[in-house]
Amino acid sequence: MKIVVITGSHHKNGTSAHLAAAFIRGAEETGHEVCRFDAAFRQVHPCIACETCHNTDRGCAFADDMKTLYPELLAADAVAFATPIYYYEMSGQMKTLLDRANSLFSSDCKFRDIYFLSTAADDGSGVDERALHGLEGWIVCYEKCKLAGKVFAGGVNAPGSINGHSALKEAFDMGAEIE
Repeated sequence: MKIVVITGSHHKNGTSAHLAAAFIRGAEETGHEVCRFDAAFRQVHPCIACETCHNTDRGCAFADDMKTLYPELLAADAVAFATPIYYYEMSGQMKTLLDRANSLFSSDCKFRDIYFLSTAADDGSGVDERALHGLEGWIVCYEKCKLAGKVFAGGVNAPGSINGHSALKEAFDMGAEIE
């Protein structure tokens, strides 16, 4: 099975990057092929709703790093999104990337299962809910998709603060259990 993991943090060694890495290790150790796309370190222009992707055969009007991600997404069986939670929402880089996936609506994407990995300094109940609702809105647009799993690590902020957090094992196990 092919899995695409998309990260949305500007911190290469940040908490959500560690969560994504644990998920990837679990998936790879059970034989899955994983493609990782770090949105914050790529050129991803915001969608301007020009509809070029739907009204022409040229795809998206922007020639940026999404051109490398589109074929990976089209071939993927599952997609995982890993993001820090800022102000109770996913990172701007992640939201920009989700908007740019607009061009895939008219295609026949293979992916069915969506996974959500998130981290936040706040460890209160429901911290990830607003971000999750945003992703669920995106999932609804892809009628065949479903949220297959989520992992939230709260109370993590500083580099290394996620070390030993139970969410790392949860992310690993979730990646390993993909069928």
